[in-house]
Amino acid sequence: MTSRRSFLKATGALGLGAMALPAFTAHADPYRPTSTQLNPNPTTLWYPAPADEAKIIEQGLPIGNGRLGALVGGGVEKDFLYLTDVTLWTGELNDALEGDGQLPYDSRFGTFSMLAKLYVEVPGHAGATGYRRELDLSNGLVTTRYTHGGKQYRREIFSSHPDDVVVVRLAGPDQSGKITLQGAHGEPAVGDAPHTAAVFTGSFANKLAYSGVVTAFSPDGTVEVDGADLSFSGCSDLVIVFSGGTNYVPDASAGFMDPLVEPAKLALRKAAVRVKADALLRTHVADYRKKYDRQKVDLGRSTDAQRAMDTWTRLQARASGTTPDPELEASYLQFGRYLAITGSRDNLPINLQGLWLSNNNPDWYSDYHTDINIQMNYWLADRAALSDTFDALANYCVAQLPAWTNTTQSVFQDSRNRFRNTNDRVAGWAVAFSTNIYGGSGWWWHPGGNAWLCMSLFEHYEYTLDRDYLAKIYPLLKGACEFWEARLVETPEGLVDDHDWSPEHGPQDARGLTYTQELVHHLFGTYRTATDVLRRDQSYGRRMSALRDRLYLPVVSPKTGMLQEWMSPDDLGETTHRHLSPLVGFFPGDRINHDDSPAALVEGVKQHLITRGMESFGWGLAWRAACWARLKDADRSYELIGKVIRPSIGFANGTAPNFFDMYSFGDRSIFQIDANLGAPAAMLEMLLYARPGVIELLPALPSAWKTGSVTGIGARGGFSVDLAWKDGKVTSATVRSVGGTETEVRFGRWKKRITLRRGQSVTLRP
Repeated sequence: MTSRRSFLKATGALGLGAMALPAFTAHADPYRPTSTQLNPNPTTLWYPAPADEAKIIEQGLPIGNGRLGALVGGGVEKDFLYLTDVTLWTGELNDALEGDGQLPYDSRFGTFSMLAKLYVEVPGHAGATGYRRELDLSNGLVTTRYTHGGKQYRREIFSSHPDDVVVVRLAGPDQSGKITLQGAHGEPAVGDAPHTAAVFTGSFANKLAYSGVVTAFSPDGTVEVDGADLSFSGCSDLVIVFSGGTNYVPDASAGFMDPLVEPAKLALRKAAVRVKADALLRTHVADYRKKYDRQKVDLGRSTDAQRAMDTWTRLQARASGTTPDPELEASYLQFGRYLAITGSRDNLPINLQGLWLSNNNPDWYSDYHTDINIQMNYWLADRAALSDTFDALANYCVAQLPAWTNTTQSVFQDSRNRFRNTNDRVAGWAVAFSTNIYGGSGWWWHPGGNAWLCMSLFEHYEYTLDRDYLAKIYPLLKGACEFWEARLVETPEGLVDDHDWSPEHGPQDARGLTYTQELVHHLFGTYRTATDVLRRDQSYGRRMSALRDRLYLPVVSPKTGMLQEWMSPDDLGETTHRHLSPLVGFFPGDRINHDDSPAALVEGVKQHLITRGMESFGWGLAWRAACWARLKDADRSYELIGKVIRPSIGFANGTAPNFFDMYSFGDRSIFQIDANLGAPAAMLEMLLYARPGVIELLPALPSAWKTGSVTGIGARGGFSVDLAWKDGKVTSATVRSVGGTETEVRFGRWKKRITLRRGQSVTLRP
């Protein structure tokens, strides 16, 4: 059935846009933005050609508001957006064990998937010249500009958090074409005449309902709905609005779905905005910049020749030459911050791919991996002045806890589970290596996963000292302690983890893994702190402290000189394995550190890193870079960052043209987001290392960044630091209290103890 209705013509003014391009400076651009909200000197990634749709995961530019995301192609006569909603998951609770006592990792577990594809066609603009598309990291939007018939055109695309919609704006004289919406699971879009929109609805076998809606309006042209298409003609200012969603709710008691929610009605209401185009942009940019502008990054100036290159050419030039490109490296750090802002707001946390998919069959279901990946996704948040982006992870864990607890206590002790507690006791909660959004786990049981999640959750408290937040995560900390109190085994060496697997290699039945011993040691200590701060369960907190004192702690192997991974002097796994599981107590934890640990133990960490090598997947390189920064080895840290940023060519590990990290997988490469967030975190760790009581400035500054400044670096203990340096020496450090009172600031051999009240700051010049 086809219906045709003219849209109500909305009145509006021109003005939606970003920065004028060098190619257009010879002529006045009537569509240049007038909004004072825009950063006039943005950090951008730019390209001289549109993305190839067949390579969208490597070339498409990402936008997002934490819930709605899209990859944008930037084509002239045919542009495309691949759209997602972070809650669009198949699958279920997945609590029925398979024959080996493990949880299924298949369709029952489910997968994150795409929501829709949106195409915008202006066929009359084929043959355009002066083309440029860019991702503006400073203002949070994608722009495309070109010239056709001697006239200039621009497009602007962003995902607005305040309005909860994706906006596409076409500016330029007399544009005509069509807009096509396609559901990503074969759902046909139909015209919804009363709402002058194209809309589709659908549902999965798990009863998750979802919908997508597109509408458009113009102050000077005509827009009509025609089935799945919207046609437009004579428009010099066209605003296209997409919205969509599901009936997912973060509530285990409701089965994570609300049957009363009608996604199509919600999406139609959100998409029905009728405001001036520049007002939509202004609202979005003001919201985005509140987060982005908290941290300014200057790692030094690049050459004029480097600045003139498009982003992909520049990446290749950096890899093939010997001249540092500090501005490119700073933009990589800011790209990580951009992904955190656009991918982690008040909804679900960042999964293996964040909000950005190219199909409905992402590798590893684009799940939440609990043995490094989800944790690495959030190393950046507090360091990068984006503490509020961490809330999505904390809220997710709180919402999943009832289901995780029920499943653990119901089936973890199944006799077929080779990781069960041999004392036949069980309490608290645990997860598998993979988790979904319905309280479900998949693949193998991962006993250490609960303690590592708790390490991340508590570390966020150390940055913020927010008691309300600590009270929110307290049930997770306590439940994990209860699990480990029930699980630990008494041996002559001390209390040890039961039969387990060091992620993701080596024997599957070893006891006393360094990985879990370190995580449990951290868990018991932080739980004791939580009970004292909140004045709750303090006797239980003391009991956990007593258990911590009885834990076996790892030693250096007399055979290899490395920190042991197992309770064996032999290296029982792969010498250059991608994981650094036994180093979790060094980074991201810091039980092992230069101040408090025997030199031989720190040397054991170093030897372990040397043995693991300097090649891996992107996230493995990021983890290595952070560890070498803790060892104050600037050269190795910087080398590893360089290897993350090297271009991915021929399916190799490295960075794609759009800055996404690509994971080599034989005859193809896979986008996995963790390195995009972990490597920037390691870069900040090179500039500042903080643990409660100590802030160390420039511990691993490479010569390529000999002069620079960074503002708003988060410091554990409740502080924030603005740091400037010249020729490798700190020129000033402004330390602000966000709740911390005392700390020692160090630079080389210089040190100074400071005392502040919340909100106070002091500027130091070593």
